[in-house]
Amino acid sequence: MSTLNVRRLGVVDYAPTLEAMRAFTAARNETTPDEIWLLEHPPVFTLGQAGKPEHLLANPTHIPLVKIDRGGQITYHGPGQLVAYLLVDLPRRHLKVHEFVRLIEETIISTLADYGITGARTPGAPGVYIAGDKVAALGLRVQRGCSYHGLALNVDGDLAPFSCINPCGYPGLKTVRLADFGVSDDVPTVGERLLAHFLRLLPR
Repeated sequence: MSTLNVRRLGVVDYAPTLEAMRAFTAARNETTPDEIWLLEHPPVFTLGQAGKPEHLLANPTHIPLVKIDRGGQITYHGPGQLVAYLLVDLPRRHLKVHEFVRLIEETIISTLADYGITGARTPGAPGVYIAGDKVAALGLRVQRGCSYHGLALNVDGDLAPFSCINPCGYPGLKTVRLADFGVSDDVPTVGERLLAHFLRLLPR
């Protein structure tokens, strides 16, 4: 059975966390346990490796923009948003990348269902949506079969910075959070629910 270590990091800066993910992935071997990191970031915009800078429409609050090596376009991270970084050896768990993406989306959909909320996929647009509005984004990098980066689920944070971008490259895409649907749980509590579903769905 493949083990998985859980790290609950609290609120941590983006740049050193990215470097830690890269270092972990570069150093791991066939016996390294997989990990999931649950955390929040201070405000930051991140732009994927093929991302277009013009999707940052305005930045009146001067939130830093970091160009990174995951897939996808631009997104926002900030307090009140659950981030889960998924450091998984995909071949060891007999997963292809597209299967892993589906598993991540199903993890989020199952977490929403715990709160009586119906989440859904949108063809060609990775992430999870509630009635067409985006509640969770995902983006991965896979190196030597091992994933890093992961998902971001809006729990109770300020959504105003999303108005400064085309979220994930989609002009006019509305972003929502669990608090908009009556969820009062905080980020760590939602994180534990999400973790339980991820562990249930992840092949041994």
